[in-house]
Amino acid sequence: MATNVLSPSAIQVSMNRTQAEQLEQYTLWQILGIWALVALPMALLVWVVVPAIIPYSPFYPGITYWLAIIVGMAWEFVVALVIIYRELGTLRWSAIRQRTWLQTPRDPKTDQPNRKLYWWVLPPLLLDALVIIVLGGYLDAPIAWLLPGVHAPAYTDMAQLARPEFQGQWWLLGVVLVSNIFNYFLGEEFLWHGVLLPKMHGVFGKYDWVANAVLFGFYHVMKPWNLLSVIAGNLMYSWPARRFRSNWMAIIVHGAEMLPVLVMVMAVILGLMPR
Repeated sequence: MATNVLSPSAIQVSMNRTQAEQLEQYTLWQILGIWALVALPMALLVWVVVPAIIPYSPFYPGITYWLAIIVGMAWEFVVALVIIYRELGTLRWSAIRQRTWLQTPRDPKTDQPNRKLYWWVLPPLLLDALVIIVLGGYLDAPIAWLLPGVHAPAYTDMAQLARPEFQGQWWLLGVVLVSNIFNYFLGEEFLWHGVLLPKMHGVFGKYDWVANAVLFGFYHVMKPWNLLSVIAGNLMYSWPARRFRSNWMAIIVHGAEMLPVLVMVMAVILGLMPR
């Protein structure tokens, strides 16, 4: 009768992986320090810089806000690169991809790569869509009750860009593409699930992915009225990344959110949005 027993080599690989993960884990203060290093500049950009420059900006207020967000995410990329270089002493792709889990999903038991594990992005994708489309308003209702004076400025609503004057403005597509690159790969994902998540186990243990999602949620100071729904969505990125030690899974789930925005912007440029 067959038994489900790991081979000695697989057990050794699993032990080596566990031991390696315990080495050089971040302390709580290091984790909070990295959070502050990116969250506070983003707060400054959104709540101080943007309102100050909108009256003088040549761009529509929503575009000015969008460009400021891109600057904040680009700063995350810089911070991530500096951290990686200080840790590894190199920026070689082979070293970066291993350190930041930019690798094929690994079997949690054997630590062996298995492309079939990519199918595990489907449940988080569906749950993330459920949060965005159905549950978001319910989750954020307590925030509206606790912070009745905090409302989203009109320029933060991307739907405000559905204006006739943007028809034929193809440069807007470039803004979208740059924003998506930093949002779903080089900026947020690279720092939060590539740099931070692999180093949070020492403080938070098996709940490191939950702590990562909460910190990632509080980083979104540009929209505190959506705090709880943002955290719920972030759980859908951090869980598969941690479970299968593959940042590509978080990138896929998070990156799926760019598709509606891309479709909307293309519709605006092509003049297909209803007036």
